[in-house]
Amino acid sequence: MKYQKFGWTLLCVFGFALFSASTVAIAQEARPLVKAQTLYLPIYSHMLYGNLGRSGKVSSVQLSALVSIRNTDSKRPMRVISARYFDTHGKQLSERVPSPVVLPPLGTLELFVELNDATGGSGANFIIKWEADQAINPPLVESLHANMDSGKAVIFMTQSVPIAD
Repeated sequence: MKYQKFGWTLLCVFGFALFSASTVAIAQEARPLVKAQTLYLPIYSHMLYGNLGRSGKVSSVQLSALVSIRNTDSKRPMRVISARYFDTHGKQLSERVPSPVVLPPLGTLELFVELNDATGGSGANFIIKWEADQAINPPLVESLHANMDSGKAVIFMTQSVPIAD
C-alpha cells in the first residue's frame, strides 16, 4: 500500500510538471511586433502570511522590488515614457521616470522600491508606458521581490501585462 501511494504521488507530480512545461512552452511563443504599449506590473510592498483559522493572526513581511524593463529587440531602441507607481487604493505615489529614457537594443532600465517603503501596500503597481519609432519586439518587464532578513528568504517575481490606455 505504501508503494501505491508513492506511485500515485509521483504520477501527480509528473502530470503537474508536464502541464507546467506545456504552459511554459505556450508562454514562450514569439509575441507580435508593436510600436507602443501601456503595461500593468503588480508590485508587493509587503506580503501577508499566516493562518487565520488556527491562530486568528496574520503576519506580514516587508519586500523590496527591483523592476526590470528590458528591451528585447536586438536591432532597435525603445523609449520608456513613464513609470507611475500606485498604491493599493489606486492613488499615484510617484513618477519614477520623470523624462523619457532611451533603451538601446537589448538594454535594461532598473527601478527600485526599497524594503522600508511600505507605502504601496500589497496591491501596489506600476503603469509603464513605452514607445518606439517602428514596431519592435515588446519589452520584458518584471519585478523581483525579495526580503532576506533574519536568516529567511522570500523571493518571487511578477510580470507585466499589456493594458488598454
